[in-house]
Amino acid sequence: MQKITPFLWFDDNLDEALDLYLSIFKQAKVTYRQQGPDGKTFTAAFQLEGQAFMGLNGGPHYRFTPAISFFVGCKDQAEVDYYWDRLLEGGKPQQCGWLTDRFGVSWQIIPNALMDLMSDPDRAKAGRVQAAMMQMVKLDVAGLEKAAAGG
Repeated sequence: MQKITPFLWFDDNLDEALDLYLSIFKQAKVTYRQQGPDGKTFTAAFQLEGQAFMGLNGGPHYRFTPAISFFVGCKDQAEVDYYWDRLLEGGKPQQCGWLTDRFGVSWQIIPNALMDLMSDPDRAKAGRVQAAMMQMVKLDVAGLEKAAAGG
């Protein structure tokens, strides 16, 4: 187990969250599951793309906020679309590639191209890319590249 593991408190819907996340991420598995007296999963350890997580069916006492989000780096627009569409089902889109899934967990669905374009030594180009990103909800690689080119 990694030294530091995000521990997520779900409102009695951990099993549904696990089903969703395991169906979306290609490298995903539950590594531990403890059942509660009601037969539902009480705690679970799981991995998504090599990242370890713990989950708890803790009830309605605490809620997720966008102050903590999970960054999903995407190789191209097709991958952005894949993760965006699936994680957004029943959730809410946010600005700049962020979304909140139906469980309240915040995700950033970010094309790798954005990081490359934003770190360009030409600060005017990087600024245009940032300005374009700020106008987007789901990030669009072609739109970011167009902004970088000055269009």
